[in-house]
Amino acid sequence: MANKVQLGKSELYVNPIGLGTNAVGGHNLYPNLDEEAGKELVRTAINNGINLLDTAFIYGPERSEELVGQVIKETGKRQDVVIATKGAHKFVGNKTVFDNSPDFLKRSVDESLKRLQTDVIDLFYIHFPDEDTPKDEAVGALKELKDAGKIRAIGVSNFSIDQLKEANKDGYVDVYQGEYNLLKRDAEKELFPYVKENNISFVPYFPLVSGLLAGKYSIDTRFDDLRKNNPEFQGVKFVQNLAKVDKLRPIAESKQVDVAHIVLAWYLTRPAIDVVIPGAKRSEQVLNNLKTLDVSLTEEEIKTIDDLFS
Repeated sequence: MANKVQLGKSELYVNPIGLGTNAVGGHNLYPNLDEEAGKELVRTAINNGINLLDTAFIYGPERSEELVGQVIKETGKRQDVVIATKGAHKFVGNKTVFDNSPDFLKRSVDESLKRLQTDVIDLFYIHFPDEDTPKDEAVGALKELKDAGKIRAIGVSNFSIDQLKEANKDGYVDVYQGEYNLLKRDAEKELFPYVKENNISFVPYFPLVSGLLAGKYSIDTRFDDLRKNNPEFQGVKFVQNLAKVDKLRPIAESKQVDVAHIVLAWYLTRPAIDVVIPGAKRSEQVLNNLKTLDVSLTEEEIKTIDDLFS
């Protein structure tokens, strides 16, 4: 099994391959999800040494946390699992707003604890920044929850570099989650150096850009979901992206793995990144993601990939 890595300066140690669970009960994100298949994903992960499970209030909403909590409870392996969840979304009438106020975050943690059927959340993230709450105040509330034993580590997600600096004024932030992949590398400019210097782990989301970087699409693939509005999947851009991904095939073939494994392994060579959390909709995808751990890239291959997507 993989050597575990430390998340930031926290006391959490995880397999470098985690599992993003937005397709477990995330009915508001994916149509026609099968909850039993979702629970099986989580079971497969836990039984095969994946110990970081990443969920959020808004996946469902609420349902992903409930299903993840049910499976952890029935496996009896709570002590082996690192549960990460997130809060910030608040429903006001038919609008969704973000709230980082201390009262709201404290309530969110209590409600997540119930849904997850646990007495401690290993890693709690502020999912999105709001416009009003000073970020060090929001994180201060999480520090109180940490001192009270309700959470074990503090994360923020989708914060700008300035919001992250304010949030980390007292050095309490352990993990930062943000968008990062071979097609979208802005985080390298300011976020990577800052998190590295402050011993914060950077957890990238959308690592495979909805499958685009997994090498499974061709010029004739048509999309009828979130992807059809994503510029990366349109026109000339889509064709260019496919051509770049094709150049990864020889590296993948030489190692007898898929293109996706090469891409995920490349992320793990970034000094700021300790863990990746690819999602899955089927159990075999969970097992397949684990093959990333068998890939070791040479310095030359790392540079080739870097240049190709620079």
